[in-house]
Amino acid sequence: MKNIKEELEKTVQHIKSQAERTERQIKQQFEKLHQFLRDEEEATITALREEEEQKKQMMKEKLEEMNTHISDLSYTIKDMEEMMKANDFCFLKEFPGSMERVQISQPHPHMASGALIHVSRYLDNLPFRVWKKMQDTIQNTPVILDPNTAHPRLVLSDDLTSVTFSWDEQPVPDNPERFDIFECVLGSEGFNSGTHSWDVEVKESECWSLGVTTASNQRKGRDFCNTDVWCVEYDPYGLSRSGFRVEQDLERVRVDLDYDRGTVSFSDPVTNTHLHTFTTTFTDTLFPFFCNFDEIKCLRILPVKLTTENH
Repeated sequence: MKNIKEELEKTVQHIKSQAERTERQIKQQFEKLHQFLRDEEEATITALREEEEQKKQMMKEKLEEMNTHISDLSYTIKDMEEMMKANDFCFLKEFPGSMERVQISQPHPHMASGALIHVSRYLDNLPFRVWKKMQDTIQNTPVILDPNTAHPRLVLSDDLTSVTFSWDEQPVPDNPERFDIFECVLGSEGFNSGTHSWDVEVKESECWSLGVTTASNQRKGRDFCNTDVWCVEYDPYGLSRSGFRVEQDLERVRVDLDYDRGTVSFSDPVTNTHLHTFTTTFTDTLFPFFCNFDEIKCLRILPVKLTTENH
């Protein structure tokens, strides 16, 4: 009972540590989003102010031009008034020429097209346009690793997309979801219908295994690889367990799962080469799984570009 109590106390501390670390990462991710929005706001307002200055300068030039015309017209009127006072004959003689000069110098009375601020350029579907632009900076990783399933000798990246082996075990609880013999980790989301695909970068790892397994497959002990595992593996050290063994040193492996058709296919997306296909009938929820036996180099799940269609 004392041992159980001690394990429970360690679990409480681990939960607290998990929450604190996750909160920090949440704040970091939201800060990136906030900074992106601040940058977009600043850029949009800067463009608006530049157009404002440009349009105001155009109006200023037209005002200066108008003032010049008004001044010229005032001088002409003053001259005509002086001529009218002096001699009617001289006034009538000079009048046609004076009127011609006034008409030639008269500016166009209408405002030029496009003189006003193009308001809709800045406000038209502003949130949607920013969201679409955000797609160029946001990555969508189709599979995220579940740290609560990772063997204690596996180290996951902060974004939960890559895994590295370590001889030093991590101080984690021995919860039921966690592997305790095989150095494996599961994806965080299970599949029980439809088609799913993900690419894994394997070029940095010298020994690896990846594929899918059932949610009910035993993760404790040595029975995990005996059944309900569909995978490919690269094992130059002869430690092969149960998967389809690939001989070539690959850069990437693509996993294509068609749950309804009962197929799991593996291919090399770099050379577009088919590696192997398993065909069966799935009745249980399937989880992606990954095993890495390289202490320095990692397996990494590759992101895909976020688009309106796949969103």
